[in-house]
Amino acid sequence: MRVRLPLVMIGGALLVVGCTDSTTGPAPATSSVTQSQQPALGIFKTRQAVAAQWAADLMAAKGGGGGGGKTANTGIFYHGGPVIYQQKVAAVYWATSVIYNGGPTPGTTGTGAQDGSLVGFFLRNLGGSPYFNINTTYFDGTGAHVQNSVTYTQFWADNHAPSATVSDAALQAEVAAGLSSGALTYDPNTLYHVFTGPNINLGGGFGTQYCAYHSHFTWNGKDVKYSAMPYDYTFPSACAALNGSPNNDFAADAEVNTMAHETEETTTDEDLNAWFDRRGNENADKCAWMFGTTYTTSNGSTANEKIGGKDFLVQMNWINTGSGGCRQSF
Repeated sequence: MRVRLPLVMIGGALLVVGCTDSTTGPAPATSSVTQSQQPALGIFKTRQAVAAQWAADLMAAKGGGGGGGKTANTGIFYHGGPVIYQQKVAAVYWATSVIYNGGPTPGTTGTGAQDGSLVGFFLRNLGGSPYFNINTTYFDGTGAHVQNSVTYTQFWADNHAPSATVSDAALQAEVAAGLSSGALTYDPNTLYHVFTGPNINLGGGFGTQYCAYHSHFTWNGKDVKYSAMPYDYTFPSACAALNGSPNNDFAADAEVNTMAHETEETTTDEDLNAWFDRRGNENADKCAWMFGTTYTTSNGSTANEKIGGKDFLVQMNWINTGSGGCRQSF
């Protein structure tokens, strides 16, 4: 969901009010990180927050006050901004220990193919799937459509411990530090997913306001897309919807759901000025915590998608054809 958080400018950096401290990692001393205006963060709300919104919409509709429903077309609208035709992703693992089973060792960098975690597997196989193909129904002002392509290009496992609460400005500085040091390579079509371990309040409202979010900032005059990907299984009732674990990895199985959400929103609304509805909801927001038809896996867990031959429980996405709607594939 697109919302505006209270922000203040301190020393040229944006800080979320009420959030404190940042990281013991390297500061991007030789880079310039700026943001000309307050960012409207694309936030994936907690299950409780979404349920409350659904209830409010239902009451408003019963009372004749509307409810934010669509009145024409597909229910989502283009606002003139860019989309990413061929999405690339990079992972920043910010911790002094391995975050997800099989994941990169802290202090290393590598290609996406070298990330042995379930998170890495999902990122490598998301592109080309019938699920991600839903995003090909979105286009820009030239009429060019998003392609069914996601490439996991690189990771950086930063062997530094973030503080217990990480401000959005500190999160941006972490990505900038990786870019400035060469641990990360800049690319305008790359979404830099930032992952932290258990009990880290990444962005300042994790588990109470949101489960993940995406936004962008300017680094050395370049537009950087990033996401906050805190450890969802810290708050399983708020940020996970698992019934069992399809891959016997509860933490990673929970994470791929919010990661898919932020990836598809960045693809269709990279600078927060392209595709969203009258309420500010981006494509994935419109299907938050909705999974469609599910099935039982061999280990007795609930899943709804096969991605790369593995079972996952991943929310549906809004299709931009016909009258619109939440779909599991296209």
